[in-house]
Amino acid sequence: MATANITRDEAQQRSEVIATESYRVTVDLTGRNVAEPDRQFLSTTSVNLNSTGGDTHLDIIADEIRSASLDGDEFDVSDYDGYRLPLPHLERGEHTIDVVAVFRYSHTGEGLHRFVDPADQRVYLYTQFETADSRRMYAVAEQPDQKATFQLTVLAPIDWVVFSNATGVQPTDIGDGFGKWKHAVTPRISSYITALVAGEFHVVRGTIHSVKGEVPASVACRRSLTQFLDDDRILTTTQRGFEVFEHAFGVAYPFKTYDQIFVPEFNAGAMENAGCVTFRDEYLFRSRVTARELDARDNTILHELAHMWFGDLVTMRWWDDLWLNESFAEWASHFAGDEIAKKYNTGANPWASFSNERKAWAYLQDQLSTTHPIAADMSDLEKVEQNFDGITYAKGASVLKLLVSFVGLEDFLKGVGAYFRKHEWHNTELEDLLLELASASGRDLSWFSSQWLETAGVNTLSAHFSIDDEDRFSSFEVVQTAHADYPTLRTHCLGIGIYDLGADGTLTRREYLVVDVNATERTPIDALVGKDKGDVVLLNDGDLTYARVHLDRHSRATLAAHFGGLTDPLARSVAWTSFWEATRDADLSSQEFVTLVLAGLPSEEDMAAVSTLLAQAATAATAFTAPELRPAVNGTLVKGLAGLLKHAEPGSDKQVLVAKALIGAARGESGTALLKGWLVGEEVPEGLVIDTAMRWAITSALAKLGAIGHEEIAAELELDKTSAGAEEAAGAGAALKDDASKAQAWGLVTGDDELPNETYRAICMGFWRYGQDEILEPYPAAYLDLLGRISRREGAWADRGYAAIGTALRWLFPQPLVTDTLVATIAEWLDSNSPSDQVRRAVTERLDEARRALQAQERSRQA
Repeated sequence: MATANITRDEAQQRSEVIATESYRVTVDLTGRNVAEPDRQFLSTTSVNLNSTGGDTHLDIIADEIRSASLDGDEFDVSDYDGYRLPLPHLERGEHTIDVVAVFRYSHTGEGLHRFVDPADQRVYLYTQFETADSRRMYAVAEQPDQKATFQLTVLAPIDWVVFSNATGVQPTDIGDGFGKWKHAVTPRISSYITALVAGEFHVVRGTIHSVKGEVPASVACRRSLTQFLDDDRILTTTQRGFEVFEHAFGVAYPFKTYDQIFVPEFNAGAMENAGCVTFRDEYLFRSRVTARELDARDNTILHELAHMWFGDLVTMRWWDDLWLNESFAEWASHFAGDEIAKKYNTGANPWASFSNERKAWAYLQDQLSTTHPIAADMSDLEKVEQNFDGITYAKGASVLKLLVSFVGLEDFLKGVGAYFRKHEWHNTELEDLLLELASASGRDLSWFSSQWLETAGVNTLSAHFSIDDEDRFSSFEVVQTAHADYPTLRTHCLGIGIYDLGADGTLTRREYLVVDVNATERTPIDALVGKDKGDVVLLNDGDLTYARVHLDRHSRATLAAHFGGLTDPLARSVAWTSFWEATRDADLSSQEFVTLVLAGLPSEEDMAAVSTLLAQAATAATAFTAPELRPAVNGTLVKGLAGLLKHAEPGSDKQVLVAKALIGAARGESGTALLKGWLVGEEVPEGLVIDTAMRWAITSALAKLGAIGHEEIAAELELDKTSAGAEEAAGAGAALKDDASKAQAWGLVTGDDELPNETYRAICMGFWRYGQDEILEPYPAAYLDLLGRISRREGAWADRGYAAIGTALRWLFPQPLVTDTLVATIAEWLDSNSPSDQVRRAVTERLDEARRALQAQERSRQA
């Protein structure tokens, strides 16, 4: 059976037969040579390779192959199955293969995506090839270790702008209003980081100062977003990132240009195409945003820049080391952000943000039954796609941060630099990096891989101690436990803080020590024996290791009563995480957690923490609270948020975040009246701007409450005639509290294969709403039917990409209606049917979270 999947074994077998050397690709975007110009384009590939002799194939997903030749002789393509083009038997030596084919534009963010801006009808194209979608634009040996040089020629309307991995060029006129862009040859890179971006972009051209000289650097977006392109900050962050990375790695930026283009309907945050990075254009803010959003965008800019070295210059041999590619960029972006913050006094705290947001994602993912080792077995592309997750990104980065603590930052960077210099333009495996780190640090790191990278699960650390008559520690041990299914105990580099409570409520750290916790159940900490026990014992103070922390009873009570007295952002983050994990474990009730958050927020200065806590409090008040108790718990949350909003500094970041949380939590007649008033400027808190983003948040909230209908949503869309506005309107329409709107939304996302991916995502995310139980009652059964159709690839699901399927599986799961019976029904469906791997994993994860929610709901009944 023909399949788009590619296995690791197949890739290894191909690499035994061929080694690609160069590609020359001409992409014709004029529409003159295809039947459907708005849907198709023509592409010509010429690939040079060396062969040891044997049979193999090229990867290509095309509507039609018009011709193919080997060394100038055409060959039969009748065996082409839609995914693979078998090549004639290759003799030993050099060969040239030419393929002319008709390809299809994407509207799902995979391959060459085509977008028509509803604001002005301008056309924009961009590629997204990771993991294996360059074959949707040219014929290719689609695997990371088949590196080659690439030379791209583009035929397009002459008034367009065209970007690729090489320095920009001016077009030559080929008549009929079209031009020809012939780009320079790239260095040796993998196909998944090649790029083409084209259209009537607004471009700001600049330069970046590199140690090797001036590097051309552009920032671009579609014309309708020109006013929101804050290129000064983007280029400033980029320049500072260059300074940090070139100095830290000791290796100059490896490419000749650095373009950053903000594109529509992007499935991810950004993509590290060599010298031509694409970002989702939601990063161009149309409304008031907080420092958190700006810092998050800076972090994404630095993440993609780090990939220019780790991933693009030196590339994984196969996707087994996807984690290392992403984890390194994740670690490096926060490292660079911290260096920049210290040098330029930006006020950002990247490691606190990492702890509050990214590690929270890792802890959640690592406690699902689908968790996996960081260095996972990626035997084929389908498994790769499933592992773009919190383990690959955030846990991996957390463990790299821990590795830095073990070997020291200076030696870590020394080893990384040596790794880049030794393996530039080639492919590597994990052992290649560990070898250089061991050499630089003089430490044996074999234990690190076996403990941290090759096993799954998260440890829990707790302090067990006894106290003498003078309130001093007479014994102190760190006790380490692990989940029964993932029993590995690990070596930890652990910070321990002892805090005293002052008469004014402040918590002052009196003792701080960094210790190595053994890979055993108990590690004695003799250095604390004889020390005053204090009022709070905080394990993982400084957030050096990756572990859950269980607070002792007295420390927990002290923090609950005096959280505002804890001033260090990292200490606060570790403590907040401990309370949230206790809530997820049904050890702390949802009511207690909501109360704690409301008490702690006034003293919280890290906006990533504020944002995370508000989201967690909302989850606690809904999913983690028994249905009959939700009105009361939500009332507590709303009252508390209203108080926070009243006392928030006018125009401050915290005011914006709290206002959005209040909009989401508002219920009943009073909440509806408040929100409707804000839309017309009534009783709006001083300093709070009801801008486009706020208006859509209010509109969506009113829709889910049944307080407005399609007419009011359409009126809002008239005020925001943009693609983003259309997406917001679609999501609000899906949230409406009536049978017809739900049926329409469900029909769109389960049966319309032409729906643009961002609109699709908005509808899926808007569909399920707490408080709509009666209207939503038919849809758990519809969800089970959907699982079957996706698994069988029926109807609209025949050609839907991985991202769209993942969106449906995640957001159409009936979370608000979860009961023991529903969980059992869905679990039984998984056991009794033959779901695809993607369906099984995604639904299993949703069931894991549903079971946690039910346990937390039962705990809320006992509060």
